Amino acid sequence: MDLYTYYRSTSSYRVRIALALKGLDYHALPVNLIAPAGGEHRQAAYLALNPQGRVPALRTDDGALLIQSPAIIEYLEERYPQRPLLPADLVARARVRGVAAVIGCDVHPLHNVSVLNRLRETGQDEMQVTQWIGHWISQGLATVEQLIADSGFCFGAEPGLADAYLIPQLYAAERFHVSLEPYPRIRRVAALAAEHPAFIQAHPANQPDTP
Repeated sequence: MDLYTYYRSTSSYRVRIALALKGLDYHALPVNLIAPAGGEHRQAAYLALNPQGRVPALRTDDGALLIQSPAIIEYLEERYPQRPLLPADLVARARVRGVAAVIGCDVHPLHNVSVLNRLRETGQDEMQVTQWIGHWISQGLATVEQLIADSGFCFGAEPGLADAYLIPQLYAAERFHVSLEPYPRIRRVAALAAEHPAFIQAHPANQPDTP
């Protein structure tokens, strides 16, 4: 498989975690989002692959091109079920998906670079942009803190889908100086992930395009 990725894209990061947790090999194809010419994601060659011009995108073993991290991870879960990211119980699966959605639908989109650039275009200064980021990340993490388990990863001894979404969001929180002090459960998950080979492999610091 080929993964079109960018080292500090949180949506790319979550797909890398899913691939690593499932033990799947792939070829990383970095897409520079901040290239001097305006970003490789805006160039015709990449837009021909993904008309939205965003990462990640995954080319499967049989040549299909998939976009959007939730759809990619769902494909991986269904195509390679031998190391599941979701529990078997339907209610438990819904709860895991709920945490993933809090992050993927309600938090991450509000500090995506396109949103932040739009805020700047409408006259918001950097202090206001930073306050915006901090508000939404903090609100989301406060919700997640109440939804995850008291021990282990988000929902048990083994990491899964919720962890694949949470850990990249914590990387973003660190980038934007959002404190994790109010969230002991989340800090516990972060400590476990920091020692887990799949999360280490997927971390932005360990990517081929890391500066």
